[in-house]
Amino acid sequence: MKLNEISNTPTVYMVIGISGSGKSTWIKNQNFNWKNTALISTDANIERVAAELGKTYSDVFSSTIKQATSEMNQQLQQAIQNKMNIVWDQTNLTANVRRSKLAKIPKNYKKVAVFLMPPTDAELDRRLKSRKGKNIPNDVIAAMKQQLEMPTEAEGFDKIIVVPAR
Repeated sequence: MKLNEISNTPTVYMVIGISGSGKSTWIKNQNFNWKNTALISTDANIERVAAELGKTYSDVFSSTIKQATSEMNQQLQQAIQNKMNIVWDQTNLTANVRRSKLAKIPKNYKKVAVFLMPPTDAELDRRLKSRKGKNIPNDVIAAMKQQLEMPTEAEGFDKIIVVPAR
């Protein structure tokens, strides 16, 4: 499913799903106007630092997550100040987490949830094993599956898009 930009109203697309569900792949396959759209992601910041240091995501995750989160929040504020569209690429698993993030978004923004259904266990395992240098322990994935909640309009979303598992 491809998105067309919805309107001239600034929009935040909160992408929701467990690690390995295809969030980043879904984003890459959309027709976002990247001149007016900010990608908000701790992973992007962690991967940048890892590349600068010649290390892997897993090597630097614990020492950089705090800095990556701070940078992401600064990028969010800049995007809002510039009235840009926002694509928020994190797991965003629970209603409480999503509500707290949506509280940072001005009322004039359209708020779209993009929920990626988890793939089968076999497909998820294949995807996670294919990520070089990014190892997420099985117990962390199991906890993500347990926490994952379907988004609702009651959280503050104007629209919910459900992307089937692939």
